[in-house]
Amino acid sequence: MTSDILPACADQGVIPAEICVLRHALERHAALKGDETFAVFEDRSRWSFAETLRRVRQMAAGLARLGVRQGDRVIVMMPNCSASVQALFAINYLGAAFVPINPAYRGAILPHVLANAGAALALVHPDALARVLAERPAVLARIVVAGRDAPLPAAENVAIDRWDILDGDADAVPALERPIQPWDLQSIIYTSGTTGRSKGVLSSYMHSYSSMSPGTWTCTRADDRHLLHMPIFHIGGAFLSCVALCVGASIAVVEGFKTASFWSTVRELEVTAVFLLGTMATFLLKQPPSANDRDHPLRMVIIVPLGSSGPAFRERFGVDFYTLFNMTEISTPLISGANPGKANVCGRPRQGVELRLVDEHDCPVPRGAVGQLIIRTRAPWAMNHGYNNDPEATAAAWRNGWFHTGDAFIEDEDGDFRFVDRLKDTIRRRGENISSYEVEVELTAHPAIREAAAVAVPSEHGEDEVLAVISPVAGARIDPAEITEFMRGRVPHFMVPRYLRIIDDLPKTPTAKVEKHVLRAEGLTPDTWDRERAGIQIRADKYSDISTRQP
Repeated sequence: MTSDILPACADQGVIPAEICVLRHALERHAALKGDETFAVFEDRSRWSFAETLRRVRQMAAGLARLGVRQGDRVIVMMPNCSASVQALFAINYLGAAFVPINPAYRGAILPHVLANAGAALALVHPDALARVLAERPAVLARIVVAGRDAPLPAAENVAIDRWDILDGDADAVPALERPIQPWDLQSIIYTSGTTGRSKGVLSSYMHSYSSMSPGTWTCTRADDRHLLHMPIFHIGGAFLSCVALCVGASIAVVEGFKTASFWSTVRELEVTAVFLLGTMATFLLKQPPSANDRDHPLRMVIIVPLGSSGPAFRERFGVDFYTLFNMTEISTPLISGANPGKANVCGRPRQGVELRLVDEHDCPVPRGAVGQLIIRTRAPWAMNHGYNNDPEATAAAWRNGWFHTGDAFIEDEDGDFRFVDRLKDTIRRRGENISSYEVEVELTAHPAIREAAAVAVPSEHGEDEVLAVISPVAGARIDPAEITEFMRGRVPHFMVPRYLRIIDDLPKTPTAKVEKHVLRAEGLTPDTWDRERAGIQIRADKYSDISTRQP
């Protein structure tokens, strides 16, 4: 995203409030761009920048009438739609912090995040209302239900209102108690919880902007239209919508990613830029070829993780591809140039960040060795400022003044960083460390495999064995013995999975990350195939003697 009224980035200092604070950016672009389109939706309705400001001010006035003040927190438990985008912006317009929560949450995670958020007001989808009422902490005093005709149940000690209570007078927004600053809390976004309990990441306006700003995502432009298919409770939805507004770009809002309708959505909503998870790119590549594969306005994609799908995606669909590394807590420290030639890379350090690869004691490892990636930024507030109500997790993550990602990387001789694995997902088999990610990349190279996850299971010999859980492409039949032979030609002998399990769909978090802890807990199910029981033995390669001893 570039704009002649915006600085490229702030390497040392804080981005000015008029640029990165949403309220100021919205007012500026409403004045500058007026009737130009900011948002389009699945029903083909459109909001101009001026219309967006009017709608945001109306809801902000309604929220203020309910008692929301600068510095408060407001839960938004809704899917991607015009109402949720309006709510996120209206909350920030008042100087309050939005707390987006997945509307599908249930079980132990829901009371945990509701209590952790500490919000008195929640905006909730009707389908989630009963669950929220059942798990409501005492501090949650009011719930507004999306939908003007939603039935309202009776409940004790909590006010429940319909959505139209948020219809306010755009001219009646109260004055701010003080100017909103770049370091003020903009959001609390909960992590996926793939390796433990979900944590609420405290993010400032500076953090959100730095994550996808013009100086960070240099592959995007101010005239781009971004597909907002990642959920609003994920940075790919929340941060992207805010940053697009801050730089004067536009968004196309859809409820979620759908393989079958992806290209028709891109065409109809005139999308030019899109962020894709690696599995999404794989799903699109494994759709049947079409004569319309290059008939679209899309000019670039960001694929994360890249794997080996980039060149095939460019060849088939005619778009440039990029890759990067990011987390809810950080701000895209690694990004590639156009069409990187190496598979599995994440890019090189961007301007304004310092990176190290370290061992378990935070001591740097040599180039070419595996180490945990730790990060800090030169500018203050350009990353998270802790975990909400979790000082122990904050202290552990920010040990020695660096943020610890929990991810293992290698830096090669060219300065490119390659993701190896989550530290907790690494498999150790018979003295060899195995990257589950690298096993998964090779498995999904098979034309019949749609997605794959590799996890460790106990071995009768000690250490681990490799279990691969795979799902087939629609209509495909998978032969485990044939998959084993396929992998023998692609990975070292010790990385070939001993166990294969075939299921329709892998379990995932709300942000489409595979829940490996579920697969590890399920372990070797009755339908798991064991190549050793099938009589297939894989031995280490034998090499001839190339010693230089004299005869």
